[in-house]
Amino acid sequence: MYLLIIFFPFLGFLCSVLVGRFLSYGVGIICTTCIFLSFILSLYSLYEIGFSGGVAIVEVGQWIHSDTLNINWGFCFDSLTCTMLVVVTFISVLVHLYSIEYMEQDPHLPRFMSYLSLFTFFMLVLITANNFLQMFVGWEGVGLSSYLLINFWFTRVQANKSAIKAMLVNRVGDFFLLLAIFTIIFLFNSLDYDIVFSLVPLTLDYRIVLGGFQSPIIDFICLCIFFGAMGKSAQLGLHTWLPDAMEGPTPVSALIHAATMVTAGVFLITRCSYLFEFSIFSLQLISIVGSLTAFFAATTGLFQNDIKKVIAYSTCSQLGYMMFACGLSSYEVGMFHLSNHAFFKALLFLGSGSVIHAVSDEQDMRKLGGLKNVLPFSYAIMLIGSLALIGFPFLSGFYSKDIILEISFAKYTLQGHFSYALGCMAAFATAFYSTRVLFLVFLSNPNGNKNVLVNVHEGTWKMTLPLFVLCFMSIFIGFLSKDLFIGFGTSYWGSSIFVLPYNYVLSDIEFISIYFKLLPLFVTICGVLASYWLYRFGLNNFLDLKKNKNFKFIYTFFNKKWYFDRFYNQFFSQNILSFSLDYSYKSLDRGVLEFLGPYGLVSNIKFCGLKIQTLQTGFILDYLFYIVFSIIVILFVSFKYFWLVILSLFFYLIFNK
Repeated sequence: MYLLIIFFPFLGFLCSVLVGRFLSYGVGIICTTCIFLSFILSLYSLYEIGFSGGVAIVEVGQWIHSDTLNINWGFCFDSLTCTMLVVVTFISVLVHLYSIEYMEQDPHLPRFMSYLSLFTFFMLVLITANNFLQMFVGWEGVGLSSYLLINFWFTRVQANKSAIKAMLVNRVGDFFLLLAIFTIIFLFNSLDYDIVFSLVPLTLDYRIVLGGFQSPIIDFICLCIFFGAMGKSAQLGLHTWLPDAMEGPTPVSALIHAATMVTAGVFLITRCSYLFEFSIFSLQLISIVGSLTAFFAATTGLFQNDIKKVIAYSTCSQLGYMMFACGLSSYEVGMFHLSNHAFFKALLFLGSGSVIHAVSDEQDMRKLGGLKNVLPFSYAIMLIGSLALIGFPFLSGFYSKDIILEISFAKYTLQGHFSYALGCMAAFATAFYSTRVLFLVFLSNPNGNKNVLVNVHEGTWKMTLPLFVLCFMSIFIGFLSKDLFIGFGTSYWGSSIFVLPYNYVLSDIEFISIYFKLLPLFVTICGVLASYWLYRFGLNNFLDLKKNKNFKFIYTFFNKKWYFDRFYNQFFSQNILSFSLDYSYKSLDRGVLEFLGPYGLVSNIKFCGLKIQTLQTGFILDYLFYIVFSIIVILFVSFKYFWLVILSLFFYLIFNK
């Protein structure tokens, strides 16, 4: 049964590839049915394993056997895995169903559905693996699938560039993850989770020397794992691919950004809690980078004009919250926010897709407006999703985001208070841009084309049913799962998450001041009111303010994404390209390789022929000189001591005289 959870999506992929061209529209029904069956079995596994606190290991067969290193194909099902299985398959079912209508006019629907199913299959391989190498197979698989999905409309140049960018940026993180895997093999001679995690306390005194500096080897492994997670989960520095991934169809954005690829890094860190708990430096770095990511992405989303990019930066910001929760050793809280975020973020993306689908694929919010009356269902969906995102009381985001901020304050450390401060500022910015999206798209005066607005309409049940289900989950899932996931004394996570006693702070949040508990809610309400007032009553003043030199710089700074892309292009890409041109291309390709290759061989032979041709002078004395000189050279080469013979003959003739 457990293997069917994983291989049902692969069966849907095979059906799409083999017979999709003959089924056309029906391939969507087959793929959706396969994912739905996988979801039903995931629910049963959650009931059988998650609620009972057990663990199931399914060994399929031997994979690698080299000396003492044994790696098998095996799948691990515990509370952490079952939670991810339910979230991933549930979101994937709704995205598949939504895509049937959203992409029905596209002639390549079978190919699109096959990519979606393949993406889900690799994500399930990643979360169910019981060793690091098998996890890496799923890790690379979702990277490949994301490249195919982002580049689905491959005739668009921007889609090509975005897909390549996503692949290359993730390669940076994958390089460090491979370093971590190689170090684990060297240190533990195994890649199985159970063996590695059980031996960690015995290796705390082992050190590694890098560039003359010594550090504990466990710190090196954890840092490499974190750098790998930074690529997949789009943390600050390796985040640039995430907004550009919006070039793919909207269902792709919902699947990648809600519960699959971008959450793989958070899942990996949670899975490796047995390693990170013994690396204090790594935890501190994770909390700092996560809080910086939350703040950076939230401020960047303030003045973006593409509706999908605004939601993409909100994803990046929420991933920062999850990361610094893990950095504070509150892995279960990070997973709680991950599961809540999956529902309301999928709701926001699919809701924005419904709006884009209705207005003839227009994504610029400045060209929309006045859609509240013509798209009332989409307005309600986006309103609920935005309220859940900003953490409005009693919606799903409220239960998870506020608890993360309370834990960061209750940590009573420098990085904890640093994360709390940046998290509160990110909450203000999140509330501001979420309200801005609602106002510009639905509440402001119409700014779009009249012909587009006349033909605006809601989607059919295949688009509205997933939105309604996600809307229900975005409202209630946080309340329903709070006590199960993070309730004091809950044993749900069992042995899947490990926290050292002195790192456990979930009980300390009951003793912090009520003012610091309410501060995130206060700044959220201030963000909503500030955004509404600015775009309802102060728009003219805001336009005048943008003409001011100082504020224009601030506005441009945030609108241009803190100039990260410009920095990478000028200081990395251009320098690398210049180095490649000056040294690799001119010196190596056109220099050494061409000189030694066919072109150089032909040119040198021709050059030597022309030089030899000049020796033909027509004078017999010149030819006699060439003959004598050649004989001397041949004799000298043939007889190693020829010059000694000549000297002996010379002295013999002299003395005989």
